[in-house]
Amino acid sequence: MFKFWASILKEFRLLIRDKVGLALMFIMPITLVIIITNIQNNAFDFIKNKGVNVIVCNNDSGNVSKDFISSLQKTEMFNVINIKKRVCNTEIKKYNALVAIEIPQNYSRQIKNKIKKISNKALINFGLNNDSTIANENILADSIAITFNRTLQNNYRYAINSALQSAMFITENRLLIKELYFEINGKEISESFEKEIINDGNVFKEKFTIKDKNKIPNATQHNIPAWTVFAMFFMIISLGGNIVREKLSGNFIRIKILPASYFVSLISKQIIYLLVVVVLVITIFSIGIWIFPLINLPALNMPNNILGLFLVSTVCGLTAISYALCIGVFANTQEQSSGFGAVSIVILAVIGGVFVPPFAMPDSFHLITKFSPFYWSLQAYYDLFLENSKFIDVLINILPLLINIVIFQLIAFIGLKRKNLI
Repeated sequence: MFKFWASILKEFRLLIRDKVGLALMFIMPITLVIIITNIQNNAFDFIKNKGVNVIVCNNDSGNVSKDFISSLQKTEMFNVINIKKRVCNTEIKKYNALVAIEIPQNYSRQIKNKIKKISNKALINFGLNNDSTIANENILADSIAITFNRTLQNNYRYAINSALQSAMFITENRLLIKELYFEINGKEISESFEKEIINDGNVFKEKFTIKDKNKIPNATQHNIPAWTVFAMFFMIISLGGNIVREKLSGNFIRIKILPASYFVSLISKQIIYLLVVVVLVITIFSIGIWIFPLINLPALNMPNNILGLFLVSTVCGLTAISYALCIGVFANTQEQSSGFGAVSIVILAVIGGVFVPPFAMPDSFHLITKFSPFYWSLQAYYDLFLENSKFIDVLINILPLLINIVIFQLIAFIGLKRKNLI
């Protein structure tokens, strides 16, 4: 037991001397989680709360174009800026707009003629009208010109385009209902009945796969677990370098002539770094709980299953430690350990869904992503934070991590044997 505690004390002293490794394990992930969560949260709020600046150049004087602009304003997604000039890139930059809309002349008249044609076709199908003159006419309406800011990404462009089409769809439906009602009843539809038919209210209710209805998923719930796992694996800089230094300095040879097994030293290293994982998790989670609200970011909602959280953090930490141990055993220099370790972690993080969610990846990556320990680590955390899963549910994602631990430890052991270090 004395040898064991002496080994732990030695590993602790080596750890606190490694200032660069500690900085990479703590300062880097804390900085990343604050910056990226802030950026993502602002991006969500930009669309949801602030709205998108839209320049509208209305060359039409009819009611249809005015109704269309009114529908845009009702979506609360757009801040409509009306201008009289022809839309151009300089105007987009001037008003800091993401999209500009130009409604052509006589647009209202063309849409009304189009609606009248559709209405006439419908009445013929109902057997209420035998005059097919209008129905057979070729009536086309000029298109509304939409100019997007060249810096706008495709996902935002598709979302804005869908919202614009929805606004026009509502406008045309309202006209069609009025026209059909007038043709059938010979009088204008009442405003109350029109609202009852169209129903401007929201017929969709958002629900999430989460048991606690008071906890709504946000940028914090996604980023805190992701960058915590990323920080765990970055201990390869410290632990991998530690093992390489011991090999180069001859510590392995000296330990072999001592009345103590090197396994005691290996276990001591893993215990010390597992304690570092616990401190790391507590630090980053505490920032999410108490610091984030002070900088106007959503607070981290802790899961009810604290035992499951402890188990997931421990298993993820052991997976990261085992990977670092494996790299440290096979690396011949600290440069190899740090370089290959850092690059491989970034690759595994990308594949595992830290930077891009797996559902957004190509189909060919859906199988590859499951070979990354990051994927299973994130899924285990998300089950707890986003779905508040029970202990049994978390075990499904922990099992692949346990297999990874065994594989990495076995490879490290084989490497030590082949190099005659144990």
